[in-house]
Amino acid sequence: MKYLLVIACFSITLIGCKNNTNTTTKQENTKTVSKEKSMENLSTVEAIAYKNGFENWKNINEIAFTFNVDRQGNHSERSWIWNPKTNEMKMMADKDSVSYNRSKMDSIAMANDANFINDQYWLLAPFNLLWDDSIKFSEKKTVVAPISKDTLNLLTATYTSNGGYTPGDAYDFYYGDDFIVKEWTYRKGNATEPSMTTTWEEYQKFYGLNIATMHKDTSGNFKLYFTNISVK
Repeated sequence: MKYLLVIACFSITLIGCKNNTNTTTKQENTKTVSKEKSMENLSTVEAIAYKNGFENWKNINEIAFTFNVDRQGNHSERSWIWNPKTNEMKMMADKDSVSYNRSKMDSIAMANDANFINDQYWLLAPFNLLWDDSIKFSEKKTVVAPISKDTLNLLTATYTSNGGYTPGDAYDFYYGDDFIVKEWTYRKGNATEPSMTTTWEEYQKFYGLNIATMHKDTSGNFKLYFTNISVK
């Protein structure tokens, strides 16, 4: 997906990603960091990923979650069961369910997989910073976060036109000295003004993965969150 997706069935605007059917295969061959490396020796990107449990991803056989959105009094959700080692997927929304394998995609599977890529980016964005190619990173220290107004650090990930999840788009990750993301901003086409800004909060650990289960904007009318998370 090349920009913020408007998903008709949800009637909301969500962060989008390029519909890349090679995502899982790429994750299986992802970059790794030596266990001997301490946090002080990691790059900022590596440190953020590892503070979210990236080193445990290789042990994950299945992850299930429900992606929820509340906006202006309306609620929508869809649930996923994902086996990253076999590419097997199952999506459940309303009364429908679809099963497919990400290595064998037809038009129906691709339509559902676009939603999956969107949802898993919200769930595991710190990991995608290592998984994805064609990203340019820049950093700033001690900046004012847009929502909390706290003094945090800033990592900007800009996807180039050569590939990745969101070609040309930029994500600003506001994180503390502990390398935990507290807020983020999505900027379509690397525009100066943000397209969406939300919190990252209510972190919970699942089989070593540290996941932010709640994202809110400043209006009080938008809330994106995860429930029914299960990791094996």
